[in-house]
Amino acid sequence: MSNSERPVILVCNDDGIFAPGIRALAEVADEFGDVEIIAPDRQQSAVGHAVTVDTPLRSRSFQLDGRFSGQAVSGTPADSIKLAHDQLMKRKPDLVVSGINHGSNAGVNILYSGTVSAATEGTILGYPSIAISCTDFDEDADLSGAKEAARKVIGYVLSVGLPQGVTLNLNVPDGELKGIKWARQADSRYVEEFEGRVDPNNRSYYWLTGRLELLDEGDDLDVNVLEKGYAALTPIQYDMTAYSLLKKVDDIEL
Repeated sequence: MSNSERPVILVCNDDGIFAPGIRALAEVADEFGDVEIIAPDRQQSAVGHAVTVDTPLRSRSFQLDGRFSGQAVSGTPADSIKLAHDQLMKRKPDLVVSGINHGSNAGVNILYSGTVSAATEGTILGYPSIAISCTDFDEDADLSGAKEAARKVIGYVLSVGLPQGVTLNLNVPDGELKGIKWARQADSRYVEEFEGRVDPNNRSYYWLTGRLELLDEGDDLDVNVLEKGYAALTPIQYDMTAYSLLKKVDDIEL
């Protein structure tokens, strides 16, 4: 990148190209570089790191508020980043940002999140990447604090960079930003229940419900940092090797 060029910032999400959060994130990213939005053309929440392998992907150009341009992709968030990298971008991104998601992606939600997976895919492809979420699911949520936190973290990453293989996962309460604290992912799980119903044709169907169960404790947990009103910034990695166990079994032959 020459000194005369602004950084290229690829913006993605999992709520779809017209979600308020992606517009808010694009506005922040535009303060730092040239923004290109490449994101799913529809809601793709909780798809995790799914990729499309059995149908062709399609993309179409769109304009957002007459200010931002991009490509709407008929696939998942991870698809969008892959396609952006391989086909859709003339200049490769200097930074990938995903969000602002409507709903927390702290704790075990990291595993299910399409927002986080878009950022993780960016990391896999070699780009510094950030996932950004607001804890409020409401589309009319106050994203002012999330925008301010995103501004601080984007500035940090563009200045300092990130270690290879590391993605930043930023979760922010709605409303005014109280502050940002480094945090670790909480060990947690969902206690799930399925509500069974019967449709007019007498066929059974089920709605998933549940609550988050915390299996961990500590002031530095992302969930607890959010409970205290602060934004939680967690460095995560896609290397899932259990190194502590690997050391113990290294000399065991099977």
